[in-house]
Formats: sequence, structure tokens, C-alpha cells
Amino acid sequence: INGLDMGMQFRELADKLGCEFAEARAGALEMACESPSPEEVELTAADRRQEVCKFLVHTEQGDFEAKSVIIASGASHAKLAVPGEAELTGAGVSYCATCDGAFFRGRTVAVIGGGDVAVEDAIFLARACEKVYLIHRRDELRAASILQTALMELPNVEIIWDTVVEKIEGESQVEQLQIRNIRNNEVSALPVAGVFIAVGIHPNSEAFHGLVPCDEQGYIIAGEDCASQVPGVFAAGDVRTKKLRQIITAVSDGACAVAGVQHYLLNYK
Repeated sequence: INGLDMGMQFRELADKLGCEFAEARAGALEMACESPSPEEVELTAADRRQEVCKFLVHTEQGDFEAKSVIIASGASHAKLAVPGEAELTGAGVSYCATCDGAFFRGRTVAVIGGGDVAVEDAIFLARACEKVYLIHRRDELRAASILQTALMELPNVEIIWDTVVEKIEGESQVEQLQIRNIRNNEVSALPVAGVFIAVGIHPNSEAFHGLVPCDEQGYIIAGEDCASQVPGVFAAGDVRTKKLRQIITAVSDGACAVAGVQHYLLNYK
């Protein structure tokens, strides 16, 4: 079955199990802790928690209170913010080479970026595309040296240095890029059937800053068990620190996070 139908079956099952759904945009996450009672203090450390914490999720539809929270807000692809990008997304503009590369077999495409992801995308696309342009705004790549070596050995890949994309053009599909050399400001047209933008992604974690520790890029620090450094808060999917961000790893995180929440609540006092 297709993904939409499968998702609806998941939703129907959740409804039958009594799950309540609310559609609201989370503005912030707040933690409120209560000191343990004298009776709780007398318990051993293995039988109690020092503090009883509840979480308040502030939204435009009101506040939601919970004993535990799974943050699965994902990440957003960084955009070029040039004319034609939004209009032609899905019609030749893509942010995932492994997802959409097969649609451009035997055709000419461009990859924008100079990091590991951009170089990996160019290598992947070169296996099926007739020609791959890698457009980078600097005169050297930031990707790992082993990836650069593999890229340079490909006969159908051409790197366009010191260049930025000014505009993505096409009627109903991508037809060409308007590019500019940043050293001499020379503007030219580059005919391509598709453009893969790989200039980074940003975690959607702003609403949780100040409560949940994040790394320098803003990803919530959480291991394979999806537990953050705040007891009771779990992070699943692209928003957490991890090496591979794909649908299959996000689904795996979902299972791990739910198991973690179950274990946490069983020991909750």
C-alpha cells in the first residue's frame, strides 16, 4: 500500500487505543518540579526520584501537561532563497539525491554545496546521470578527502568553483540555472534538468532551547536510546544528534523513544 494509506491505518489504530490528538504549534517547553515529601525522602534512592517533574508544552491552543515528552520536530533543509526555488520544488528542485535521483537518469543535473553531503550526492548521481555539475561558492571543498578523491575520479562530474546560483529558471520544470562567478561577477546560464541543493539542514529545536541541551548545530543531545540529558525528555528523528538522517532511522528512533518513555514512567514517582 502507499505511504498515505499506511499512515491512515496507523492513525486509526491510535484512535482505537484511545490516543488523543491535538493540532497546535509548540511555542516552548517548560519543566516544573516539586520537592519530595518527607515520606518520599525516607525511601531509598532506588525507589524514588529526588524531584517530581512535570512538563508544560505551551501552544497557541493552550498548555499541555505531561509526565514525559518526546520531541520529534525534525529538521529543515537550508534554502538558497533564490527566485524559482520555491516555485520549482518537486519539479526539478530537490533536497535529497537518494530520494529523487532516479528521476534524472541519463540527464544533466547540478548539485549545490561543498560539504560531505553535496559530494556524496554528486557521486551518487554520477552513477545514473549523463552529466553532474557541482557548484561551490569557494575554491576548495569542505568534504572529507576520501570523498573528494572519489569525486575527482568521475569522468562525468564537473566542479564549478567560486560560483553561486542567482536564479532557478523553468516553466513547469527546471530548465536552467543562472549562475554568477563571485570573483569576476560574470553571469551565465547553465542548462540542467534538475538541481539538488545540499547546503545544510537546521534542526527545528528553537522552541526547546534553554531546557534541553543541544550541540553547536542546535541538535538535541540524545543517544541511541533517544534519552536527552533532561530526565523524561526524549528526542527522536532528525532533531537529535545522529550520523544518518533518513526515514528508516527516524522510525527506529520512534520505537526507541517510546520504549524509553515506558521505562521512565514505570519508575516515575
